[in-house]
Amino acid sequence: MCQTFPFSEVCLVHSALVKMRRLVRSGLEPFLDPKPAPRLIRRTARDEWPLIAVNLISNLLQAIAEAATFGIIFMAVDILSKPSGQAIDLGQKGLLSKLPALTTFLNNQPRTELFLLLLGIAVLLKIAQGFALYIGNVSLGHFTARTSAKITALIHSHVLNFTFPCASRYRVGDLLYSIGSGPSAVITEINITSGLLMNVLLALTYLAILVSLSPWLLGVAILMAGFTILVQQQLLPRIRSRGFMGIELDKNISMSMIENIQALRLLHTMGQLEQADQDIRSRMGELEGNKRAQAKLNSINAPIMAVLPILMIAALTSLSLIVFGNRSSGILPSLVTFVMALQRLNGSITSITQSLGSLTNNAAGLDILNRILESSDKEFRRKSGANFNALTKGIEFRDVTLSYSPDLKPALSNIDLKITKGQTIALVGTSGAGKSTLADMLIGLYPASSGELLIDGIPLVQLDLSSWQKRLGVVSQDTFLFNASIFDNIRFGNPGATMADVEAASRKAQAHTFITELPMGYETVIGERGYRLSGGQRQRLSLSRAILRDPELLILDEATSALDTESEELVQQAIDQFEGKYTVLVIAHRLSTIVNADVICVMEQGKIIERGTHAELIKMGGRYSKLWAKQSKEKSGQVLAS
Repeated sequence: MCQTFPFSEVCLVHSALVKMRRLVRSGLEPFLDPKPAPRLIRRTARDEWPLIAVNLISNLLQAIAEAATFGIIFMAVDILSKPSGQAIDLGQKGLLSKLPALTTFLNNQPRTELFLLLLGIAVLLKIAQGFALYIGNVSLGHFTARTSAKITALIHSHVLNFTFPCASRYRVGDLLYSIGSGPSAVITEINITSGLLMNVLLALTYLAILVSLSPWLLGVAILMAGFTILVQQQLLPRIRSRGFMGIELDKNISMSMIENIQALRLLHTMGQLEQADQDIRSRMGELEGNKRAQAKLNSINAPIMAVLPILMIAALTSLSLIVFGNRSSGILPSLVTFVMALQRLNGSITSITQSLGSLTNNAAGLDILNRILESSDKEFRRKSGANFNALTKGIEFRDVTLSYSPDLKPALSNIDLKITKGQTIALVGTSGAGKSTLADMLIGLYPASSGELLIDGIPLVQLDLSSWQKRLGVVSQDTFLFNASIFDNIRFGNPGATMADVEAASRKAQAHTFITELPMGYETVIGERGYRLSGGQRQRLSLSRAILRDPELLILDEATSALDTESEELVQQAIDQFEGKYTVLVIAHRLSTIVNADVICVMEQGKIIERGTHAELIKMGGRYSKLWAKQSKEKSGQVLAS
């Protein structure tokens, strides 16, 4: 039929309904999508169904109150439009026709009292509608608060469960942005959908009123809705594109700001503060331009929907003279009710299309959430295995090879190394030789690509990784300290440690003296990454933290390489106390700090090329001997110069 008469009213209505169905399906697509973010939305909706149910019931009550209010308005206008001598009959049709006792009571009331009664009922209905709106908003607010906390914690937990190599692929700003924006995307999706459902219910209510008044005039309203849908079909792809662009710009700006704050020292040192500021200003200009374009697109619909009803009402007023002219109740109540319902329908359709546009805008946020929650392209920490309590025999690298990526040269190749309990093992070599990589494998940050890393004869991959890491003490060159008190920094990872325990560890690390000289002692807050302390003081705090753990294995990754002579001596004195007591792995640049090690391994290009004691390696006359001679010569020159 539509092919034969493509411009008939039936075909236009059918086309409008088809386009509306496609538009709604497109807007609600995230709720049907099998990706992680939509699954999270559905799971959240299931978990919080009582609050959502309260919200839905309040929406339904609002729609019922709205419909009843229109019925009351119709009766009130009908009473005013009747001549003063004409009898009132409110039970001709509708719900009142099924309630004869109530109809008789109302018809027997004087005209003025009946009008005031109806007016009072309309006010009460609106109060009830307002109360339902309040309950709905409160339930939505509770839902938002609860969901925001749960989803933020969930995403944070998800990120922390990444393996270290997996997490290292992301910039800090990316992860922070995902954690910060993810809950908002989920809550926005559910909130918009709740509002969308409310407006659909109201639209159906207004449609029912319009159908009861005149099915023919309803066709005009559907044509108006069809025109609105056509406008939306042109706008939504552009809104979606701008939404994705805005999210990407916002994310990049956020990441750059985080990096600038983290690199403040470098920016000051390199004189790049103005350049960094200009870069952010430039990007903010791009973001502003995108938001302006979004505002233009989002604002197109409103003026159209403001003008269109007036044009429709003008046409409908003329047409209604024919449609309603022969009604016994008069043209005025039908016309007033129809126009009001049409106006409200127009508002509901506008809200529906705006909600669908907002869902389209939110698609960019859900896309970011999908990317971070998607598990197929990520690796996660092991959470199973035998519990590790204490090192009884030792550690063994058995033909271990490690490649960070299949297309990169191995960072470690065919490593065979035994570390007996209580031994001090030193690793030396040039930068990039694989020393820190070997230490990272011991910590459990990277798994072997081939070969085995054994702890007391048990492969590390069969141990509970967390229980192993809790028995390690690690001090690196780039130590990390929190913007908290010295006491809290030292006992990090040991929440049950007392002040006496912290002080004992600090004494062993040669840190107690400088701590007590600070104005607030152990309660001194040291600033972001401990910037208020010197390099040597930071290292000694880090060493104190490691000692407090009473570790089975102490790893010192170039812990003294960036220190002055005095600080190095203090840290070295602290380290010397542990030889024989702890199993120690030392990565050293200055060979003078590891001459007493039980075994010294010289590494080059990911391989161990020499091993032995200091005396054995000097006697061997190989790579270590040459490094020793070079450093000794440099040290002698420095002494003579001073």
